[in-house]
Order: sequence, then C-alpha cells, then structure tokens
Amino acid sequence: MNQIKAGIIGTGFIGPAHVEALRRLGYVEVAAVAERDADLAQTKAEELSIPKAYGDYHELLADPEIQVVHNCTPNHLHFEVNRDILAAGKHVVSEKPLAMNSTESRELVKLAEAAGVVNAIDFNYRYMPLVQQARLMCQASDEVGRILAVHGSYLQDWLLKETDWNWRLVPEMSGDSRAVADIGSHWCDLIQFITGQKIVRVMADLVTIHPSRKRPKVEVETYAGKVLQPEDMEDVPVNTEDYASILLEFDSGMHGVLTVNQCAAGRKNRLYFEIDGSNSALSWNQERPNELWVGRRDGPNQTIMKDPSLLYPEARQYAHYPGGHNEAYPDGPKNLFRNVYGFIAGTRPGGDFATFIDGHNEIAICDAVLKSGREKQWVNVEY
Repeated sequence: MNQIKAGIIGTGFIGPAHVEALRRLGYVEVAAVAERDADLAQTKAEELSIPKAYGDYHELLADPEIQVVHNCTPNHLHFEVNRDILAAGKHVVSEKPLAMNSTESRELVKLAEAAGVVNAIDFNYRYMPLVQQARLMCQASDEVGRILAVHGSYLQDWLLKETDWNWRLVPEMSGDSRAVADIGSHWCDLIQFITGQKIVRVMADLVTIHPSRKRPKVEVETYAGKVLQPEDMEDVPVNTEDYASILLEFDSGMHGVLTVNQCAAGRKNRLYFEIDGSNSALSWNQERPNELWVGRRDGPNQTIMKDPSLLYPEARQYAHYPGGHNEAYPDGPKNLFRNVYGFIAGTRPGGDFATFIDGHNEIAICDAVLKSGREKQWVNVEY
C-alpha cells in the first residue's frame, strides 16, 4: 500500500494520541505538525520525531505532500481550522466538538459535501470491540429485542476541586456547554450508534458545582497535574456546567436518562451505559472496556470477555489481540483511523466512521440541552 502523509494541527493532550495511533497503521507517515508559533512547533516535532514543523497551520495546509489533516486544536478554533482544511482540498479528521455551535457545524457539513473530501470526527469509543459487538446485538439479531429504555452516565473527577483549572472552563475557548459538550456528547453519540435511534427531545438540569475556581497564573496542560502554590492562582467566576442530568426521548418513542459529572471523586473516565431490551439487557463501562454484561430474566446473566473468537464476525475486525490480551482507549482511535485511511486508500468501502454529519448532530443535541437548562422544559433537538 502506498504511504499516505498526514499533518497534525495542535499537540496538546490529544494530538500525540493521534500521532501514536496513526503510526500503528503502518502505511501512514505523520509528516508535519503545526502549532501556534515556530518555536513550539519545532519543539513538538522533535519530541514526536516529525520531520516538518510549521508555526502557522496555513503553511501546513499549503504543503503539497500532506494529504490528510488532523484538527487537534482547542474547541474555539475547530470551525475556522476545519473550514480552512476543506478550502485547501485536504481530507480532514477533526476532534470534537466539530464547531462551537450548530450554526457553524451545519455550515461545515455543507462545505465538506461541496469539497468532496473525506471528513471524519473522533468519536473514538465507537470503535472498541465490545461496543461494536453491542451494536450488532441490538441491531442485527434478536438477542436484545425491542429496546425499552436506556440509562447511563459519564463521570470524571479531574475538575473535582475548586483549584482544578483548564481552558475548557472558559466559554470563549470551549463553548457555552462544558461537561455535556466535552464528554456527554460521546455518550449520546455512542447510544445513538449502538441502538440506531436518534435523540429528538431533551429535558436538562444543569449545575455549576464550583461557581468560582482558582485559575493558575501560568499555563497548565490538560490532565498534566498541578503543583502550584496559592500565590500562583487567582479567583475566576465559572458559568459552565460541572454536572448535568438529562431526560431523553428518541425517535422510536423510547426514553432514557444521562448523568454527566466532572466532579465525581474516584471516577477517572467512567463512560457507562445500560440498554434494556425486551429479550435482554446490555451494559458496558469504558473503565472496564474488555467486558460486556448481558442481563436476562429467564436465564443466567453473562459477561462477554473481549475475545475475537466470541464476537460476531463484523465486530471481530476491531479486536486485534487474542482473548485475555486487553485492548483499551488507544485502540479506538487506531480503529477509526484504519477505517478512514483505508477508505482513502481504496481498501475499505467507507460508511464505517463518524463524519461531520455526526459531529453536527451532537452539537445540535448540546444546543437543545443548553436551551432546556435555561427554560426548564422539554426542548426539541433541531438538526
């Protein structure tokens, strides 16, 4: 297979994860990186062994060797950078959210269609083996039956303390929704992907647990940990939600509930769902990604371990190691990029990765959640 050359814009927490996953494919060369200035770009290029460094992402977009561009910038830059990638005629893989609001994301969907390039968004949890298995059990067989209800949560503790700070707490950089847009969007995408049903109405209760936080006077990278002294911090008001509880209605008439909380002590990254069907129930916890629970009324419950020999054939391709050899978070992006780059290379049929349309749909849900939180009533999702 011919080498495909990729460029990365942004090298915070997620950019290096993209680099590592791409290199595991074997036929993708991460050939260039762009950052906010030339010195930082060169430093990151040397750390990641990337040959080209650009202090302006427009220079990367002008590089004729770069075929695919990964947008790993902070949220407030996603719309502008995605728009410029499309205008340059490059294939694009964007981090979520696709943009800051549904007006911007709707425009990007139209621009992507007009550009005729491959576009994808990193809803990486879709591509874990047992998530694929759960989808097939819901949609391709009678194992689960008619889906009666869903519930779940996405819990983290990295913003538990008032001294915890990150750029995601600033609406101008992250958006008017924080916890729901940042992690709740992953849960909503996952449930819609697995069940094949679409969220059409929401009723949201949004809470800012820390109305004021202490912001470091020096820059701190996401999840980097903090050893700052009191004199290194300043009090800043916070207006975005730490916690949300959301009632959901789907296009089938099914109902569900989601809790999102970034102040849940001990929960590092617990994306959890339970799908209750007429024949059986399924539950999965991202912190234990190699186990899928199956609940039954008229028989023993079961835990399916991640083992390629035990999975449906369509799910088997997402499991790369034998049973007992665990696969986890880094394998989701790898599988996504395999699907995207395989389509670009002509070795895969496509239709097996999230696109800008999926990214727009999640922003539309977040917009409805914000409106519901303000109005204290059910709100329709306007796709």
